[in-house]
Amino acid sequence: MAGLPSCAIVAMGVSGCGKSTLVAHLAERLGCPAFEGDSYHSEASVAKMRAGQPLEDGDRWPWLDRLGAAIGDAVRERGIAVAACSALKRSYRARLEAAAGVPVRFVLLDGDRDAIGEQMRRRTAHYMPPSLLDSQFAALERPGADENALVLHCYRPIEVLGDAALAWVQAGMVAAR
Repeated sequence: MAGLPSCAIVAMGVSGCGKSTLVAHLAERLGCPAFEGDSYHSEASVAKMRAGQPLEDGDRWPWLDRLGAAIGDAVRERGIAVAACSALKRSYRARLEAAAGVPVRFVLLDGDRDAIGEQMRRRTAHYMPPSLLDSQFAALERPGADENALVLHCYRPIEVLGDAALAWVQAGMVAAR
């Protein structure tokens, strides 16, 4: 898409909010690399989540570093990349952007806990149990006005979400709500 700055677009939010769906949609539209943050977790972290145990910050730092490095390499090579990553806390977003070494634009897919929980219960091919959703909502720090972040309701059609995210990135806005 013409007019997009060199950057990474990261769909963020709690498990089950539609991050991976948005990233696949954006990657197809942009013809760019897409990264699934879940693929960068260590085996130990995946096992911990499968067992219903929430991750701690110490579990997340190496994961964010690995994902950020991959995103940064792709942006330097291709000019743009998209990724799905929970990035629940401000410190996680800062760590991811530092590891990437490129500008990162975050799109929070926001929604109701009960509706997202129902979505999680319907999916069968994911290691994250619905029992961890409460811990994710508890950890979620909504992006501040000083962050490069856009908040969108996750219930909107994927085409509408994609259009909104790309228009926002193209406009180079620092924050939008």
